[in-house]
Amino acid sequence: MPAWLIWAIAAVLLAVGEVFTPGMFFLGPVALAAIAAGVAALVGLGVVIQLLVFIAGSVASVWVLRPIARAHLHMPAALRTGTAALEGAKAVVVHRVDVNGGRVRIGGEEWSARAYMEDQVLEPGARVEVVKIEGATALVYQ
Repeated sequence: MPAWLIWAIAAVLLAVGEVFTPGMFFLGPVALAAIAAGVAALVGLGVVIQLLVFIAGSVASVWVLRPIARAHLHMPAALRTGTAALEGAKAVVVHRVDVNGGRVRIGGEEWSARAYMEDQVLEPGARVEVVKIEGATALVYQ
């Protein structure tokens, strides 16, 4: 079996492995290195050179491509939507807020609210931060 075919099979197997390990992004760059080693074999370079191309290509591609891919896996806060976008938002107390309830204004909309800390009482006009949203109720903290 020609060496280039072995490298091609290795590249395909690594690519398939990448598909079945979502979020890791490790096997994909190594598959690219296997393709490079296969090209080295195809042009007639020796086994030692093929291995050096594979090792150098693996290290380089993981070092360069993995951080870029991992950065794209995490959604920045600015792109959050729905109630997740409200977490961390500033709000103003409209009606007294305590552990039993109250009302706040978040970005022009009025929401039912509860104090995040059980012993906290927030009076109208107080500036608060939305800690999280539970259903249609904002849990707020000052």
